[in-house]
Amino acid sequence: MKKSILGIVAFILISMNTIAQNTVEEIKTLSKDKWQWMADKDVDKLGKLFDSQAMFVHMGGSWGKERELEIIKSGFIHYKKADIHEVLKPIIIENTVILLNRITLLAVVGSNEVSNPFMVTEVYVKVGNEWKMGSLSFSKLMGPN
Repeated sequence: MKKSILGIVAFILISMNTIAQNTVEEIKTLSKDKWQWMADKDVDKLGKLFDSQAMFVHMGGSWGKERELEIIKSGFIHYKKADIHEVLKPIIIENTVILLNRITLLAVVGSNEVSNPFMVTEVYVKVGNEWKMGSLSFSKLMGPN
């Protein structure tokens, strides 16, 4: 009896670990895809990813989903290339995943091309069967990249 209970507990723990690992890989892939969609100005895919209540925090201010999509579509901010240097271990809290990326972002802001080192915080929430981005926040790093 004890062996079967221990077996069930072990199976549950292994299953939970596998689910967490799959979630981590899914979010890392989604994050990587998101950077490419931003570079491509693919507002259709981004519009599906961004939750309607999502917030975006930049060096110049913060705003919601519709404004972020307008900025990307118009090219006011063109996220040309995100070099991802490090992805910290994601934090999973129930149906929410927090992902931190240390990146160098090459972008065109207005008419100026700029490159900045950032720690980017991405918050994803599982809504039904889909992951939605709830927040994207850029914190400029002052030290060497």
